Amino acid sequence: MSTYSIGDLARKTGVKIPTIRYYEKESLLAEPVRTEGNQRRYSPQDLERLTFIKHSRDLGLSMAAIRDLIDLAAHPHAPCDCANRIAEEQLSAVRSRIAQLRRLETELERIASSCDGDHIVADCNVMKAFADHRFCDGEH
Repeated sequence: MSTYSIGDLARKTGVKIPTIRYYEKESLLAEPVRTEGNQRRYSPQDLERLTFIKHSRDLGLSMAAIRDLIDLAAHPHAPCDCANRIAEEQLSAVRSRIAQLRRLETELERIASSCDGDHIVADCNVMKAFADHRFCDGEH
């Protein structure tokens, strides 16, 4: 059976070595076996698990959600309603963030178009808009 060093795992997954160690500390990855020289050695299953974790993080899932999914994976015959709930909650959070970003985009377009750049800073509409905290408070 082939094994991987922590550097191999990092290169194959794009996950930094300190992050791999963090996932071990958080028990998302099992403690690896060690060689006589105390070098960590990872199995193909560890590589698969780390790839799963990285993809889940790339999708914006929290550590708690990833832990729940890993726990679910240990029970392949259990119903998948919990996995579906996690995906739906993340989708909802992403949609909420997209809506927030669209509001920010609209406000920044308004701010950027409010000044032609021919004024002094004291009279600049952009500077005045950034000083206006109403948007941050949800009043716009």
